[in-house]
Amino acid sequence: MDTSPRPERKLNQSVAAPISSSKSSLGSKKLVDEIFVGLDHDAELIRDKLVEDQKKLDVVSIVGMGGIGKTTLATKVYNDGYVKHHFYVRVWVTVSQIYDKRAVLTQILDSIRRQLNIEKASDSILGFVSVQLNLDKASDLRIHEAILESIRFQLDLEKASDLGLYQKILESISVQIDLRKAGDSIFRKAILESISEQLYLGKASDPELHEKIIESISVQLYSEKVSDSEFRKTILESIHVQLDLKKASDMGLHQTILESIRAQLDLLKVSDSEFRKTILESIRVQLDIEKASDSLLRGMVHKQLMGQRYLIVIDDIWHTGTWDELKLFFPHENTGSRILLTSRLTEVAKHAKSNGLIHHLGYLDKEKSWELLREMVFHGNECPKWLIKPGMQIVKNCQGLPLAVVVIAGVLAKETRSKEFWVEIAKKTGLYIVGDENRCMETLGLSYNHLPLHLRECFLYLGGFQEDYKFNVQRLTWLWVAEGFIKQDGNRSLEDIAEGYLMDLIDRNLVIVADRSEYDGAVIACKVHDLVRELCLRKANEEQFILLTERRVLSPQFSNVITQPHKSLRLFINNDNNILGIPYSPAQNCRSIVCFSYFKSLSDVIASGFRSFELLRVLNLQNCRLNAFPKGLELLVHLRYLAIRRSSSIFPSSICNLWSLQTLIDSTDVEYIYLPRNISNLVNLRHLVSGKDKVFIFPPIKKPMNLQTISDVRLGYGVDSYQKCFPYIKELTCTIYKDEFKSLTCLEKLKLNGYCGRRMKRITFPATLKTLTLLNCYLQWSVMSIIQSLPNLQVLNLEDKAIVGSCWNTDEHEFPQLKFLRFELLDIKEWEANSRSFPCLRRLDIINCSDLEEVPLEIGDIPTLELIQIKKCGHYVKESVRRIEEEQHNLGNFDLKIHIFEYNEKGNQSNRKS
Repeated sequence: MDTSPRPERKLNQSVAAPISSSKSSLGSKKLVDEIFVGLDHDAELIRDKLVEDQKKLDVVSIVGMGGIGKTTLATKVYNDGYVKHHFYVRVWVTVSQIYDKRAVLTQILDSIRRQLNIEKASDSILGFVSVQLNLDKASDLRIHEAILESIRFQLDLEKASDLGLYQKILESISVQIDLRKAGDSIFRKAILESISEQLYLGKASDPELHEKIIESISVQLYSEKVSDSEFRKTILESIHVQLDLKKASDMGLHQTILESIRAQLDLLKVSDSEFRKTILESIRVQLDIEKASDSLLRGMVHKQLMGQRYLIVIDDIWHTGTWDELKLFFPHENTGSRILLTSRLTEVAKHAKSNGLIHHLGYLDKEKSWELLREMVFHGNECPKWLIKPGMQIVKNCQGLPLAVVVIAGVLAKETRSKEFWVEIAKKTGLYIVGDENRCMETLGLSYNHLPLHLRECFLYLGGFQEDYKFNVQRLTWLWVAEGFIKQDGNRSLEDIAEGYLMDLIDRNLVIVADRSEYDGAVIACKVHDLVRELCLRKANEEQFILLTERRVLSPQFSNVITQPHKSLRLFINNDNNILGIPYSPAQNCRSIVCFSYFKSLSDVIASGFRSFELLRVLNLQNCRLNAFPKGLELLVHLRYLAIRRSSSIFPSSICNLWSLQTLIDSTDVEYIYLPRNISNLVNLRHLVSGKDKVFIFPPIKKPMNLQTISDVRLGYGVDSYQKCFPYIKELTCTIYKDEFKSLTCLEKLKLNGYCGRRMKRITFPATLKTLTLLNCYLQWSVMSIIQSLPNLQVLNLEDKAIVGSCWNTDEHEFPQLKFLRFELLDIKEWEANSRSFPCLRRLDIINCSDLEEVPLEIGDIPTLELIQIKKCGHYVKESVRRIEEEQHNLGNFDLKIHIFEYNEKGNQSNRKS
């Protein structure tokens, strides 16, 4: 535990350097720790939140992945001049993964007392003392104070090791005693009697230590005629004895000396007796701390902070339970106090204060990354022009992670500044970064070590995919379920649990959100940083979890790895033109084959390979263009996930013998895929997905299926009800034949496409529906009374003649949960509405509605509305939206954003934002 910013944190953009008495040998060069890049806006935002005029205790959190610069940002704020002036007491505590409550309490208490005592000493006093150091005939007290000040200065060196610290103490005392040219028995006696008296205190904790100290000074204790050199020697030997005793705790000794000295900094004119009394009292307090119980220490911290406006920085906190204990230390008074947390875990920040400011620290952009690299390599000097191009490529490869920039800057700074070397680094940036085990992999590895067991397999699985691979969230969760990583938990579906796992990895800042749904903000795609992927690969290799191949899988590496008994393996194939030549014996351990290579064709000889993979669960050949379903595929009876690309519409009935299949993704080059009549034999099939604009034709079946997702389906001849085919469907895209959907009681997402311009008269929906998209349905606006009654509807898309008619009057109809509303290619002219109709609306999109005259002014009064987006609409629609914006600004509402997309004669788009 530490009560100051960690000096070892040079991994991020920077950490403020501790004060030093000597100038840097680098001259004008900046210390690494003084380099802050790309944090000004973040620091200003957090500082303003900390010092805002709110009396109640508040919690602010900085969250981000390891190496992103959380501690650096917190340090910049902590050392901000205004923050120093605003808070009477500032304390920095680093918690880390292993939390020691007593150590934290002791360090907080020490830090508080240091500020409440030491910081009261004015600059004039310290300056006066420093002058006395050169006086040969200074008074006893002045020399005494000079010694104390010098020792205090050395003890405050945060980077000094224990041994180095002790050496500095001895050297400092020795130097100060040499300053005296005349012996002074009174001064010597005062010091020795103070030590002696304290050693006999009943509260002293180590008799053996006391005896040795007493023995070492007993000869000198009452002698007034010993020479100065003997006196100095005695003191130095006495301290050496204390430092050498194995039973004397380094921390305890350090704290006792420090606390004893600090108490004297405000004393300018005290007698020897008063000095001894004060020093003894100070030591007694320290001994009380060492003997005090945790509850007593907590009370002491609480008491010291009472009535103070304080700032507590709790750096690198990992557990919600740790916060639950720490928060009890701090008084909740109306003094304007603040607590600033840094953590890799969003869960911890939300637990500390769910409605507080949680600042998610993002990656540096390319320009800021380049600025950081330049500062660290050239220290403010100009970068040679011939190094700019490879340098920009290097920072691009770092992908905005400050940790990566700092590590690679360390490599560049040590070598000659030649273009050839920088070009080499640009080509192999990743290798140089991960080669620094102590700074990169160790830092990121902490996040992996903190993962609960149920998340580790899910996380390691990500390493098998290619660099910069963008994961479709839905398909990734299906893969995890098929792999067996997800365990049943109550009544929740495995897919919902898997999505929760992914969100946990996102909250832990190990997975990056790549895309969100424009409808409801849900995460639809994610990715991992290259360094995190490298961490996955290393850990997966250690645990023989996956094998990533760049060449033929017949390599010795493949055989050696997967022949381990009872060890399941996942095979990810890159740039490999032969997936068949795997011997039968090692292939038995293979549970997954995911192929990223693109093949124009594979002949039926692929069937011979399947016989070797009888326990295979996942087979993804979606990048392998096949003529048809390979023969022998039906032998993989344990297969749960199958993704395949074909050039034929024939769906062989033998595939329906794969009774374990949960997910089937069938991409073909034809428009219609006719499913076999025995499709219901796939009793575990939950997700049936076709390629874009490809349609499954569903046949009559004997028994209903357990399908949850169908990408696009039409009912074949003889089939009269969706409910009879898949009563448990949750997500459905279909062409309308029947108007009745109310019986689908599990349905949450529905996309309906009208059939050949058929005009529908009535339609019903289940109350469970959350997302509804209608197109080509030719419904009347009166159907909106049915839609608005849906209690859970959050997203409504009306596209391409979904509803026809020139006027929509919402009247008193209310859409209670609707958050997103889109009009596209509708012939509506008049729209009458009021703010009460959409109490939860956040976003309104109007696209290509050329007949619409205006957006109702009352729409702007919706308190939750965040964005209105207009594309390809008439002049009056744009003007009405601008009036809404102006009116809301006049009312003080600047949260509402207006985006109007303009198009020139060539059809090029420009965006006007406000």
